[in-house]
Amino acid sequence: MGLKSYIGFSLLFILILGLAIFSMEAGDYELKVFDFSLNLPIVIWFLLPVVVLFVLSLLHLLFYSTVNYCKQKAFLKDELTIVSSVKNFLLQKDEKCKLKTSGYKNIFKILNQLKLDVKDNTFTSTNEELNQTVSLIKDIKAGKYVSEKNLKLDSNSELAKTNLINKINEQVDFSLDILKKVDAYSEDIIKIAFFNVLENKAMTTIKKVYTSVKLDREMAYKLFLKDVDNIEFGLTKEEILKITKSLNYSKNEYINLAKLYKAVLSPDKLIELFEFISNEIEEAVDANLYVLCELEMIDKVREILSGYDNNELVAFRALIDLKEAGKQYSLDEISYNN
Repeated sequence: MGLKSYIGFSLLFILILGLAIFSMEAGDYELKVFDFSLNLPIVIWFLLPVVVLFVLSLLHLLFYSTVNYCKQKAFLKDELTIVSSVKNFLLQKDEKCKLKTSGYKNIFKILNQLKLDVKDNTFTSTNEELNQTVSLIKDIKAGKYVSEKNLKLDSNSELAKTNLINKINEQVDFSLDILKKVDAYSEDIIKIAFFNVLENKAMTTIKKVYTSVKLDREMAYKLFLKDVDNIEFGLTKEEILKITKSLNYSKNEYINLAKLYKAVLSPDKLIELFEFISNEIEEAVDANLYVLCELEMIDKVREILSGYDNNELVAFRALIDLKEAGKQYSLDEISYNN
């Protein structure tokens, strides 16, 4: 029975009881206690304990109704807090919240020790904000960039990093901005942005920004690959020297570089490049000799070899001997050791 029904039926009962008693006995009754006396109609004496009982029971019901209402309100509030916490856990944010009910406190402690993620299948809940959050997270995992206006992410989270990579892949001009502000980004993000710029921008643009980036061997190699495809507006010999020198290229790496440029540079340009580098870096002498051998400039090779001991640059000496014996071999066909 509801509170309103209880009050209504109780008052109706009191009224009926009062009328019934009044119809049977309409007199008065005097109550004396020592010097105190109280004279009231008999119907009042009958109704007084009933009314007191009604008031006490009503206060009892009101008290426990208020207690239950507060508990219910706390449950509803904690439910909303837990849903908000789930959203923040999915966004990989550090979550601290105040809960009032012991059950939800225990649930939060459990969730706080787990790594939540979204599945590929359809997600549904009664909370539209949570549904939207999960949908945007799925977009990020699918390789789409989600604007920070639509989803607030912790900048240090893996999800934010994935979203940043998505933005790099979608917006090549943003990749250029990263290369102009390398101090603000981690090395792996800079590397991804660099590769995106290499793939999508012209060599003239790349030459303006690559110097701000600390190149590793993979980045340098891909830069050289881009350069050989755009040799007309490509790197100068000074730039190539600076890059290889900063990476402490080995003899084999210089030879591989010579093989790369051999296919695109004219003989004069190729000789000029590796002669220039070998004059600056001893490790590049082998690459210079390789270029000269490939171009059949045997006299020039002998001239360079004359400046070294007989036990040095043995592979090239053997190659010259084979050529003089009428046997045509290339450096790639004979055993070569650093």
